[in-house]
Amino acid sequence: MKKLYFILSLLCMSMAMTAQDEHQHKHWNHEHPNDSTDVFFKHLKLNELVVTGVTGDTKLKNSTAPISIVSGKTLRQTTSTNIIDAIAKQPGIAQITTGSGISKPIIRGLGYNRIIVMNEGIRQEGQQWGDEHGIEIDGQNVNSVEILKGPASLMYGSDAMAGVMILHGAPILPEGDMKAQVSTEYQTNNGLFDYSLNFAGHKQGFVWDARFTDKMAHAYKNKYDGYVPGSQFKERAARMMIGLNKSWGHSHLVGSVFHQTPSIIEGERDEVTGELECITDNIKTYSKALPFQKINHYKAVWDNSFNLPKGWLKAIFGYQQNQRQEFEESDDDYELYFKLHTLTYDLRYLSQEWNGWKMAGGINGMWQQSLNLGEESLIPEYKLFDIGGYATVSKAMDHLTLNGGLRYDNRHIDFHSRNFGSISGSIGAVWNVCEHTNVRLNIARGFRAPNMSELGSDGVHEGTIRYETGNADLKPEYSWQADLGLDICLPLVSAQVALFANRIENYIFAKRIPQVMEEGYLTYQYTQGDARLLGFEAGFDFHPIHRVHFQNTFSYVDARQMHASSEAKYLPMTPAPRWNSELKYEFTHHNHKVLNNAFVAIGMECNLAQNHYYKVDDTETRTPGYTLLSLSAGTDLNIKHRKVAEFYITADNLLNKAYQNHLSRLKYCDINNATGRQGVYNMGRNIVFKMILPISM
Repeated sequence: MKKLYFILSLLCMSMAMTAQDEHQHKHWNHEHPNDSTDVFFKHLKLNELVVTGVTGDTKLKNSTAPISIVSGKTLRQTTSTNIIDAIAKQPGIAQITTGSGISKPIIRGLGYNRIIVMNEGIRQEGQQWGDEHGIEIDGQNVNSVEILKGPASLMYGSDAMAGVMILHGAPILPEGDMKAQVSTEYQTNNGLFDYSLNFAGHKQGFVWDARFTDKMAHAYKNKYDGYVPGSQFKERAARMMIGLNKSWGHSHLVGSVFHQTPSIIEGERDEVTGELECITDNIKTYSKALPFQKINHYKAVWDNSFNLPKGWLKAIFGYQQNQRQEFEESDDDYELYFKLHTLTYDLRYLSQEWNGWKMAGGINGMWQQSLNLGEESLIPEYKLFDIGGYATVSKAMDHLTLNGGLRYDNRHIDFHSRNFGSISGSIGAVWNVCEHTNVRLNIARGFRAPNMSELGSDGVHEGTIRYETGNADLKPEYSWQADLGLDICLPLVSAQVALFANRIENYIFAKRIPQVMEEGYLTYQYTQGDARLLGFEAGFDFHPIHRVHFQNTFSYVDARQMHASSEAKYLPMTPAPRWNSELKYEFTHHNHKVLNNAFVAIGMECNLAQNHYYKVDDTETRTPGYTLLSLSAGTDLNIKHRKVAEFYITADNLLNKAYQNHLSRLKYCDINNATGRQGVYNMGRNIVFKMILPISM
């Protein structure tokens, strides 16, 4: 292991390069509209990239916390069925899946309410405590993603113990511009079809951005299970932003609606043939089939920023309503109906830089009320109030940047009148060894209060095929995490390595217990214990000539419960070690030919066997390793020196490999008596066609 760490530390950095190219290219084009793209790339410097996920705009080279960036270009070239699926191949990132339509993010082995997803400037609150509860966000509205790895409680409070995913929309257009866009996609495996319409503009300080998206998919298939009943879903989303951009700052009002009807995969099989049971005659139907969920998510955000003489005052207020219904026996009568109201607030002051000093401070939090309107109740109704205040300071010197801060949080839940409070903070340093090399060190204290599912759940959780019971005596989680990183960016090679060590007190997880609460379902109960997580991400990007890129990344996390027996020493839901590799050749690059930015790439995703799993009462089982190959190509189409379209084609799982990801909930469905295999397998070969038509006005 020491030799492996040493070798990887010599390689360092690949995963951010493609993302960073376009992110900075976007800002360059806005500021230098008359300059050619080739001129931009001659001036491109990785260290000049600006990130916003910390206390205001900060150059990446001065960020002590590990941050990954996924650009719009990367998102467009990635095959996915939802936004989390689109970014789950980033180093250190994984996903818990329930079929092809529902994904939940994992950062360095931690997920659920330990990750905050920021969208439209506020935290996304959609009852993310459930395994089969996805992220109710239209991926077409996401232009880029910032991923903060490690405790981010300083800025975001409780629930940011593992990190934060910030989903950025498209930037405001320059004054006088109006643009429209039409995009569409088709996937062969599950017949997924979607289209999205967008119209945005900026006239005399008045800005707007409107989008409508429709998506549908029938059951997906693989070579072991055939078509998987219950994996079909439909989505429909709409968003409207209007506002003012003036010399004093900006004020934007955003409203969005997200509607999804995913069917539920139960994995029940015929005892003789082993075939998956299906209650509909048309397995390839796009219509919902029992059991299914019906989800509506409504969001309104008022985003304000005011320019002050020596800084900026930002005020963001949001309201969200999440409605989640579950239909089991009838299309008209729901068994479960959760309605969650959330009000969020965020007030902060960011100072300008003076003599290398920068300061920031603010208060943020939320109020929640969850109601049960169905016949069944999985978690009790509750009200929650959360408030936190923080202050940070940073000092930039010639080759060294120091920053740190403190925060206090208090969260009250009316369930048994529980109250949770904690002080958290971080301190770190970045040493710019030279123009091409940065060394980072950060130590952070995290905090998370237990959620209502962990405290009070009691009932059948259909989507996870189990009965869950809570634990009202759970204590909050506290963590200490240390991060050490090295970035290198040279003309022909760029590399990165990031090491982390995380110690968590009172780590909460669900384990299987022998007691049967309801016939036909395994019983799981929430418990806790001390834990430690060690791991690293590393990457290497070699481009010997301008047209060739050979990118490799590797992610590894070892998650253990301390002072536990051999069967209980590994934490459940820990992603397997993963190696991603891509060899890309660019035929044309930023010119005015008919085919521009044309490329072809071959990719490999190698997931090693996960032999470290929670064995007590068969809570988890070992997962064999597997390797997936992909082939992709894309190009811009220019007519009269103007881009009129983008085309992409991708073949995922090229060899039609039958596999199960360790974090798939379907891995624990019924055993196939005919073959002896347990569970449902992931998607087989999938060919994707994508077209984007930009329209300038």
